[in-house]
Amino acid sequence: MPIFESQSIQTVAVHRVGNKETAEGLILSGETLSLNESLQDLLVRYFLTPFKVEEYYHLYDDDNVELNEVFHRVSNIFDAPTTLLEESQQIARHLYNACNHPNIKGGDLFVVYFSECQLNGETMDAVGLFKSETKEQFLKVLHDEEQWSRQENDPSAQAAFKLEIDKGINVNKLDKGAIIFNSEREQGFIVSVVDATNRGTDAAYWKDAFLHIRQREDEFFNTHEVMKAYKQFVTDEFPQQFADVSKADCAEMLNRGAKFFKQNDNFDMEQFTQEVISQPEIIDSFQQYKQQYEQENDVQLPDQFGISEGAVKKESRAYKSVIKLDKNFHIYVHGNRELIEQGEDEKGKFYKVYYSEES
Repeated sequence: MPIFESQSIQTVAVHRVGNKETAEGLILSGETLSLNESLQDLLVRYFLTPFKVEEYYHLYDDDNVELNEVFHRVSNIFDAPTTLLEESQQIARHLYNACNHPNIKGGDLFVVYFSECQLNGETMDAVGLFKSETKEQFLKVLHDEEQWSRQENDPSAQAAFKLEIDKGINVNKLDKGAIIFNSEREQGFIVSVVDATNRGTDAAYWKDAFLHIRQREDEFFNTHEVMKAYKQFVTDEFPQQFADVSKADCAEMLNRGAKFFKQNDNFDMEQFTQEVISQPEIIDSFQQYKQQYEQENDVQLPDQFGISEGAVKKESRAYKSVIKLDKNFHIYVHGNRELIEQGEDEKGKFYKVYYSEES
């Protein structure tokens, strides 16, 4: 996980980026912000708290990464940090051009230069791009300062209070963000992304139209892809290839796979197939499916890599071993397959479940 201190913030520029499709307009700032220590602490919390998952990307372009607009502008900032204001204006224009769907919300774009932050034990600078799209209502309680002073000398004095409604940014809810680390420039820098409003037809604009990123092929990527491929094999291919496979068998296969990833620090394909799948004919079927998955998704699944705990946690949410029986029952399978029996009698199909305690 990246580590930042409040003093890591060196320069901040903010611009108002409206929706181009609805002609909201673009307002560019002519100077950077002046921040005191309290504001720096607050902004570090607002900008960086949402970045929790160790999932990283690279900026890219189909022809040459140098043609990626964000890459070009951020490279200039890293080379000459004093150009942040000028380059941030160009980044704001690029974002404005990307906001070409009527559902995209306008907002305030913060472009931030961070110095001496840490990523994976290395110290480096970073550029942050943060967009606030949502304004929330809040209450302000006001009082007369002179009456307050009089009350300090006279406890019996009464002050007059007023209540006002205002709108502002909730510092606990960042809508969109990207931290671009000054590392792996040739590959398009290391990029961490947050998109809390990734919904609907406008969802692709931040990651695709604006940043134009693709996932970095690291431990997180490898863990995610192998777990995803195995899950698809178990749920789609496994029951088709082997006629006598039941939903309970698929649930057990998923549970064994998830358990392997949770209990091991390193992945070895031979060890995985022997311990989790075990039967030679099913192993052969999985290996064939793996090759098909690689071709269809344009990825290479390595036979050995370090397992990412963050990827296991994220992908395990999809490893739900559930047997759905009509609209009446769901059976959640977490353990021993031998405690579930399947059969059929005059009343219909049934599952018999053995247990020791009821809770």
